Amino acid sequence: MTRRLMLLDTASLYFRAYFGVPDSVRAPDGTPVNAVRGLLDFIARLVQDHRPDDLVACMDFDWRPAWRVALIPTYKAHRVAAEGAGVDQEEVPDTLSPQVPVIDEVLDAIGIARVGAADYEADDVIGTLTGRAAGPVDIVTGDRDLFQLVDDERGVRVLYPVKGVGTLQLVDESYVREKYGVTGRGYAELALLRGDPSDGLPGVPGVGEKTAAKLLAAHGDLAGIMAAVDDPAAKLTPAQRKRLAEARAYVEVAPKVVRVASDVALPAFDPALPRSPRDPGAVAALAERWGLGGSLRRLLSTLEE
Repeated sequence: MTRRLMLLDTASLYFRAYFGVPDSVRAPDGTPVNAVRGLLDFIARLVQDHRPDDLVACMDFDWRPAWRVALIPTYKAHRVAAEGAGVDQEEVPDTLSPQVPVIDEVLDAIGIARVGAADYEADDVIGTLTGRAAGPVDIVTGDRDLFQLVDDERGVRVLYPVKGVGTLQLVDESYVREKYGVTGRGYAELALLRGDPSDGLPGVPGVGEKTAAKLLAAHGDLAGIMAAVDDPAAKLTPAQRKRLAEARAYVEVAPKVVRVASDVALPAFDPALPRSPRDPGAVAALAERWGLGGSLRRLLSTLEE
C-alpha cells in the first residue's frame, strides 16, 4: 500500500501560530502558550483534512548553518540577535522562545516523529525525506524556498498556509509555472537570481523575478545563462551580460546555499502517525502543567479517528 507522507516545517508553523493566536492564551501560571496550542490545532486540522499515513515534524537543529554562511556571509545575517561561542542566536520573540521546548515535549509524548540533524535546517531534512519517499508527499510550510521540491510525477506538493492552515494554497507544478514561469526544479535557480531579502540572498543586481524567469526560459538553466555570458552571439542585453559577469562569484556558490540538501544523515525514527499517545502519563502531565485544554484534546481525538 502506498503511504502518504506529510512533512511539517515546524518552526514556520509555530511562528505562524505565535502571531496568529493571541498571547492572552496562557498556562495556569500565566506563561504564554499561544504557539503551543496554535501548533496543536494546526496539526489536528492538517490530519483531519489531508489524512496522512505518516507525519514528521521537521526541526531546525541549526537555523543558520556555518557552511552556508561561509559561502554567502549575508545569509540570514539580519536575523541574528546575538553572536557567541561560534553559535548565532536567532532573533525570536521573548515569549516564543520558552514555548519551543514545550512543543518538543508535547510532540514526543504524543509520539509524533520529530526529526532534525546537526548543521542542517528543517528544509534540508524535508528535502532528504522527500527524496527518500516511496509515495506522495505533502510539505506544509510558509517558506517559498521549498517550492523547489514540487514534482507532479512523484506526487510531491506544497501546502502553503494562506490563513492559518484552514486555508491552504495547493502548490503543484502548474501553480509554480503560472506564478513564476519556471518548473518546481527551476524555482531554486530563479530564487538565487532574483535574490531574497528575507534570507539575506543578494541576487544578481538588476535581475528581478520576471527577468530571471525569462533568462531561464531562454537559456534552460543557470549553467546555460552563465555560458551565454561568455558567448558574444548569445541573446543577452549588454546590461544583463555585465551584471551577470560581475555576479559570477555569487552565482557559483549560491546554488549550494539555496538548494535544500537531499543527503542528510538522519537518526532512525518511526514516521507512522500515532493513533494513541506514546506516553499517556506525560501527555496528561503536560496538559495540566501548560493548560493545553481543547487544543490537545482535539488533536488526540483526530488521531484516534
